[in-house]
Amino acid sequence: MSAPAGPAQRSALLPVRARELFRGGLVTPTAGWCDGFAQANLMAVPRDWAFELLLFAQRNPKPCPVLAVLDAGEVTGPVLGDGDVRTDLPLYSLYREGEAAGTREDVLDVWQDDLVTFALGCSFTFEAALQEAGIPVAHIDQGVNVPMYRTNLPCEPAGRLSGPLVVSMRPIPADRVADAVRITSRYPAVHGAPVHVGAPGELGIRDLSAPDYGDAVQIPAGHLPVFWACGVTPQAAVLESGVPVAIGHAPGHMLVTDVPNWRYQVP
Repeated sequence: MSAPAGPAQRSALLPVRARELFRGGLVTPTAGWCDGFAQANLMAVPRDWAFELLLFAQRNPKPCPVLAVLDAGEVTGPVLGDGDVRTDLPLYSLYREGEAAGTREDVLDVWQDDLVTFALGCSFTFEAALQEAGIPVAHIDQGVNVPMYRTNLPCEPAGRLSGPLVVSMRPIPADRVADAVRITSRYPAVHGAPVHVGAPGELGIRDLSAPDYGDAVQIPAGHLPVFWACGVTPQAAVLESGVPVAIGHAPGHMLVTDVPNWRYQVP
């Protein structure tokens, strides 16, 4: 199957076809893919760290909203259809002993039968709703990965697991910020409303043009930077806490699920 040629083709693709492309070696950020279907962050840790990660998520629900947890060694689950968490993301990040150990197009050779996999809500899920309301999404429009930043805000720790809040940023026209807050607040399972608007310095972010993950975006005149909690937060915690081995999605390269967006929308 050939890769979709443009944004409209990527948007119209079914999740099973997208996962087939990623399994075949296509590496690309997934913002704008498979309109109508939820995307998820991935984090797999050894079984003896899994309770702490679950507790970390419960204590920090904005950046870590849990959509599904697979049993130790399981590689598929109800949000995936026939998918495989070891092969069906476009790119993975590997961590060993609290150090980044590179990226991989699949993790078959490093998979362990004691790994417990968490699927966490992703803000890509509500981007279609923003676009439908006429609110631009800069990284999609500019054809780059979403910018993400480590902040100076500590998450509430859980046992051995601790780390900073990570946020994603989207520049929003100043007169549409209230609309963006209202729209995204209806998706609490995928980070919900923003955590901050306007002043990156208050989050410890010195330079919006130098994100810690993803790509910088141009911020047009009259737009404000708006920050949402980000599912890369557990990866920052894994780094800080020295987890022996962990596997996550490469930031911006998400798990495309079979779950329709509306399942995560509240009135």
